[in-house]
Amino acid sequence: MSRNQELFERAQRAIPGGVNSPVRAFRSVGGTPRFIERAEGCRVWDADGQAYIDYVGSWGPAIAGHAHPAVIKAVQNAAVKGLSFGAPTAAEVEMAELLCEMLPSLDMVRLVSSGTEATMSAIRLARGFTGRDAIIKFEGCYHGHADSLLVKAGSGLLTFGNPSSGGVPADFAKHTLVLDYNNVAGLEEVFAARGSEIAAVIVEPVAGNMNLIKPTAEFLHALRRLCTAHGTVLIFDEVMTGFRVGPQGVQGLFGITPDLTTLGKVIGGGMPVGAFGGRRDIMEKIAPLGSVYQAGTLSGSPVAVAAGLASLRLTREPGFYETLSARTTELVDGLLAAARRHGVTFSAQSVGGMFGIYFSEQCPDSFASVTAGNTDAFNRFFHAMLEAGHYFAPSAFEAGFVSVAHTASDIAETVAEADAVFAAMKA
Repeated sequence: MSRNQELFERAQRAIPGGVNSPVRAFRSVGGTPRFIERAEGCRVWDADGQAYIDYVGSWGPAIAGHAHPAVIKAVQNAAVKGLSFGAPTAAEVEMAELLCEMLPSLDMVRLVSSGTEATMSAIRLARGFTGRDAIIKFEGCYHGHADSLLVKAGSGLLTFGNPSSGGVPADFAKHTLVLDYNNVAGLEEVFAARGSEIAAVIVEPVAGNMNLIKPTAEFLHALRRLCTAHGTVLIFDEVMTGFRVGPQGVQGLFGITPDLTTLGKVIGGGMPVGAFGGRRDIMEKIAPLGSVYQAGTLSGSPVAVAAGLASLRLTREPGFYETLSARTTELVDGLLAAARRHGVTFSAQSVGGMFGIYFSEQCPDSFASVTAGNTDAFNRFFHAMLEAGHYFAPSAFEAGFVSVAHTASDIAETVAEADAVFAAMKA
């Protein structure tokens, strides 16, 4: 028995499903999860000593590569001074100032410990600011596991949603409207009928939790226009895309200013850090200034903030995003060319350091279109690549990530292996 199998059997006796986050269980692709022992640069090593070129990147944070010396040194220097104080530190002020400098939409920001905490708090703040209860989210977008956000579409466009998880009361879900991503007509219809009820719209401005789905410019601009017209708070969930797709996230790419932004992943550099921030008049409604309560014992953890500051500084080095985008484009273009060479139905796209691969004729633009892809073909591809030492996300419904630690030769090695896999799939 392999060490990975042994650990998975042990884990299933003590941890539900053997994992502490569901996608790690390999349920959608089958097989045994890889238990990672260490990571460096663009590679990870599992419990059996097998090395992999990694395209998961801790689901986004490892933008500069794993165990970057500057990040490790920052964590070590912070840790020897103490792990947690339950009191303010200069480092968290520096982090807040840096985030506000890097994202012009942020007048003020509050640090938390996770992306889920950031989105949950932003929703509460929007409700407190507007005095309204209803929110809009989009099918296939994931904003963490808060009750109001684990909701699927109702029976019709203008009906509130239904729980998509056990343990979520219908009374919570009834305040959430779930619409189709990129559907401007549906958005306009709902605002025309219920605009005065809607506290907030929350959206992944580039979706990454139903694989990578690009927005249309019309969709994002319609969101801004309608929210402004109806006094609704527009929340960009940039937990995944923030500083991952560009130096100002998606809002910088499209020139749109949201009212609130949620952040995570890259701003923690691999440590648990989240944040939410935005317009001053909204942020001043949060405690202790206002009546909307939010608190966290480990918010602004000095060790986690040190990792995040070091990572953010790395992204500001000259040519960082140009290199990141170039490597990601090389991967996508190489995979596309290999699939076409062997007549495999396949499409792919990227934004900054994120990419999506799909076993379908065209890149999807909604949850419905991404679920129509050939998941069996993806599963075959995933396992063949994994066995050959290339670690992609273990689900057809997750985006992939490249780091600046991936070299042109790393990408070429992955593309060459994919070429062989596509040839075998077509045989």
